[in-house]
Amino acid sequence: MPTSPSTPRRSGDLAPSRYPGERLGLPETGPRSVARPGRRILGLIIDWAIASLLSFAFFHYDSWATLAVFAVLQYLFIPTIGGSIGHRIVGLRVVALSGTWVGLWRPLVRTVLLCVVVPALVWDSDQRGFHDKVAGTILIRS
Repeated sequence: MPTSPSTPRRSGDLAPSRYPGERLGLPETGPRSVARPGRRILGLIIDWAIASLLSFAFFHYDSWATLAVFAVLQYLFIPTIGGSIGHRIVGLRVVALSGTWVGLWRPLVRTVLLCVVVPALVWDSDQRGFHDKVAGTILIRS
């Protein structure tokens, strides 16, 4: 099949996007744009602080209990309020790429992979962590 100069022949031939989320049809800035690292990290710090406080209050700060509390908070709040407490405080929310409700399985997959940590450190050009790619979600500004 002949290809035109604008048709990529391999996935590596894709032209770089001008900004994160461009290939997904998201705006460059403002509401519905891809969440940037600063807000993501701040949201994560807030979530971990909440989990740590609850772990200290109920489990005398056990590290496994803290991780479990963090996971439960992620899993409960993503499908109900659109993101974790930290996400919502910093103006972010988790949405399915399809634009529909995230459901129950996406937050479960996302949370399990987030708790493994490594997938969250691997990002693509749209600044989506591996945990978001596998779950079919994206963290956007609200």
